Amino acid sequence: MKAQSHIAVVGAGAFGGWSALFLLRRGARVTLVDAWGPGHSRASSGGETRVIRGAYGTEAHYTRMTARAMQLWSEFDAGRKLHLFHRSGVLWMAEQDDGFEQSSLTALQAAGIACEKLPQEELKKRWPQINFEQVKWGIYEPDGGFLTANVACQEVVKAFVDQGGEYRQRAVDAPAIERGQFTGLSLSDGTRLVADQYVFACGPWMGKLFPEMIGPLIRATKQDVFFFGTPPGDERFSEGRHPVWADHRGRFLYGIPANHGRGFKIADDTRGPEFDPTSGERTVSAEGLKVVRQYLGFRFPALADAPLIDAYVCQYENTPDNDFILDRHPVADNVWLVGGGSGHGFKHGPALGEMVAGLVLEGKDVQRMYRLARFQR
Repeated sequence: MKAQSHIAVVGAGAFGGWSALFLLRRGARVTLVDAWGPGHSRASSGGETRVIRGAYGTEAHYTRMTARAMQLWSEFDAGRKLHLFHRSGVLWMAEQDDGFEQSSLTALQAAGIACEKLPQEELKKRWPQINFEQVKWGIYEPDGGFLTANVACQEVVKAFVDQGGEYRQRAVDAPAIERGQFTGLSLSDGTRLVADQYVFACGPWMGKLFPEMIGPLIRATKQDVFFFGTPPGDERFSEGRHPVWADHRGRFLYGIPANHGRGFKIADDTRGPEFDPTSGERTVSAEGLKVVRQYLGFRFPALADAPLIDAYVCQYENTPDNDFILDRHPVADNVWLVGGGSGHGFKHGPALGEMVAGLVLEGKDVQRMYRLARFQR
């Protein structure tokens, strides 16, 4: 890679923003482009909070990536005097089928992420506000917690600009790469952006920009998120008294304690219907509310009659195997495709951005598990 290469990054979410920042730190000239701005409401990186945890079952590579991401999030907080990473702890509840939790313990310990295996009796002592019926034991990650998502995206772009990066809020037309004639980016203001290398980190829009190469390999799904009001003056369900939690009881539900004046967050990780991130109406479903309210009353009895105080729709962008896509475009050597967060990518943003910088600037090999070729039959 020649000195002071110009890299264009499309998408200022968790993947694109961090990639742009690490490319800049490595000495490249970087232009970052986003249609609506970092952490906007249509983005998969939007919304107030995201979980950061190391438990991944047998997928130990993501546990190791989380360990690196935790370090980088902490360094970014310290360097910018921010508090994006909230170490509220993460509790995993294990019931009859505990294969995920059992294999997670080994991976957490190998990656150096602090964890405790707690029997039901200890769980009841530490968090009496939770009904641990059917829970046999749990994993507690004291250094896990949650990230302030949309604010984090904005702060990463601020750091990028402060350190000399160029940010443009423009839409990008679908590139003509698949006809072998890619000559730069056409922007919504009528200008063209020409660079040496291009990184597309466009979340749920990847399939629209690359219909032949990506197309259905990244599927956007509608995901409903709910916030319930806690009892007046009751801090048992707030940050500092309650951990982030995850429960594989029937469906995989998870939540984040009340924080920053927000209610108790709960969401169903089950993949929802296909969703258009640009024009889709962001109205939560009555059925989704019914599911989480029934669960809320069972697992958190004091919140059985808690009022719904807010709800919104975000989306996942899922690959068939839920692994990321991080690869060169097979037709254009100077184009990189970065996406497929699949509902778990946000936490990995800085670690993935670091990887992207190494790939683009040093020509490192792409790990097989992230290559597009894995989908070819």
